[in-house]
Amino acid sequence: MQDQSWLDKSAYPFKQHYLAVPGGQLHYVDEGHGAPILFVHGTPSWSFLWRNQITALSKNYRCIAVDHLGFGLSEKPQNFSYLLEDHRDNLTRLVEHLQLENVTLVVHDFGGPIGLGWAVKQPEKVAKVVALNSWMWPLTEVKSIMQASKLFGSRFGKFLYVNLNFSPKFLLPQAFYQKEKLTREVHQQYLGPFRERKDRLGTWYFAKALAGETPYFTSLYNQRQVLDGKPALVLWGTKDKLIPASFLENWRKTLPQLKVLELETGHFLQEEAPDKVTKAIQAFLEQPVLQ
Repeated sequence: MQDQSWLDKSAYPFKQHYLAVPGGQLHYVDEGHGAPILFVHGTPSWSFLWRNQITALSKNYRCIAVDHLGFGLSEKPQNFSYLLEDHRDNLTRLVEHLQLENVTLVVHDFGGPIGLGWAVKQPEKVAKVVALNSWMWPLTEVKSIMQASKLFGSRFGKFLYVNLNFSPKFLLPQAFYQKEKLTREVHQQYLGPFRERKDRLGTWYFAKALAGETPYFTSLYNQRQVLDGKPALVLWGTKDKLIPASFLENWRKTLPQLKVLELETGHFLQEEAPDKVTKAIQAFLEQPVLQ
């Protein structure tokens, strides 16, 4: 059992559930009853990011939030591939284990390519899609992201990520527009899962994946048509320093049916505007699905 002495159980009061998957124990939250909402995080976050949405929406919905291997309260194996397709396959195992149908998929950051990677394989299980500052296409045309990924994917980058805990310690604070929303207490909940060097591989592999997993992103984008007609909502933090503003226009081209709500936040909308994010998802869920 992992040391969870750092965990603030008043902020994150949810019962812990685990599923054995290839590579280790996958942690997830399963709160409430009703139509399922599946929350999928990116990097360097975990299901803690969704705590405000889970607390509010679990009154009327079944809220499931996963921690990818290498993140949060899941195991952080040394011998797991950390490839996006393997994260996607673990998510698929969780959906099958919980026998989820009629799912509203809510994704953020790398949760987009992972969660939507599952969705295009099992579109019959997907009712609606909500994406927050994410993507589902190759990033080869974004020079700044390619350069950063190649740098961080190098041996020097591995030193930064593994030895200095670069992602949650330095990158995460830079991604906030309203700096005061990242209190010391909240920041500790993002640093906690990565206290030891051996636990930081997951964040480094995601940094490498931006440039290194172009075939995965390309395959995902080429399957986007299977989501045509699915109600879709994009919540977009307009002050995001990590993801280009041009991605919002990419979403409009990728899922023409989507609705957009722009918020004056940085990358982590759930932390900077939790009530607005929750209310937007709630209103979207209440809209009937036209057959």
